[in-house]
Amino acid sequence: MHWWLLIIPFIAALIGWIINSLIIRFLFHPLQPTKILGFTFFGLVPAKREIIAKQLGQYVDKKLFSFGDIEEKLTNPANIEKLLPMVEEQIDHFLRKKLAEQMPMISMLIGENTIQQLKNIFMEELTILFPNLIHQYAKNLQSDLDLEKMITEKIMAIDLIETEKRLHAQFKKELQYFRFAGALTGLIIGSIQVLITLLLN
Repeated sequence: MHWWLLIIPFIAALIGWIINSLIIRFLFHPLQPTKILGFTFFGLVPAKREIIAKQLGQYVDKKLFSFGDIEEKLTNPANIEKLLPMVEEQIDHFLRKKLAEQMPMISMLIGENTIQQLKNIFMEELTILFPNLIHQYAKNLQSDLDLEKMITEKIMAIDLIETEKRLHAQFKKELQYFRFAGALTGLIIGSIQVLITLLLN
C-alpha cells in the first residue's frame, strides 16, 4: 500500500476549503473588472449591482409600497378623528386670538355663540374636506415621486466595502460553515478516490 495515498483526502479537503473561501471572496472582489492572464475577473455583487438595484427598486415599488394602502390608512375616519381635536384647537385660537388682533372691529361683534357656530361649521367642512385633500395629495405624490428610481439610486450609492464588512460580521458562523462544507466535501471526494485506487490495484 502506498502511504502517500492517505494524504490525498486531506489535500482535497484543503482544496475544498480554499475554493469555498474564494467563492466568498469573489462575491465582492474585485470591485472593478480586473484582467489576469487574459481573463476578466469581477466580483459578483459589483458586476450585478445595477441589475440588483433595479430589481429591488421595482419590487419595492410594485409589491411592498402601495400609495393606495397609505391613502386608505390616512383617510380612515378613525385616523381623521384623531386629528380633529388639534384642528379644532387651532380654529378656536384663530377665532379668539388672531382674528381679534387682525380685525378688532369684527371680533367685537362676534360673541361666544357665534364663535361656537363658526367653529362647528369649519369642523364639519374640514371633516368632509380632509379625505379629498389627502386623496389628491396622494395622487399628486404618486405621479411626482419615482419610487423605483429613488430606491435604485439609494442602492447604487451604498458602499460595497462597508456592506461586505457588515455581512461578514452578521453571517460569520454561516460563512465558516460554508468553508467547512467545502473541506468536508473535498475530504469525502478524496477518500473515494483513494478507495477506488486501492480497489483497482
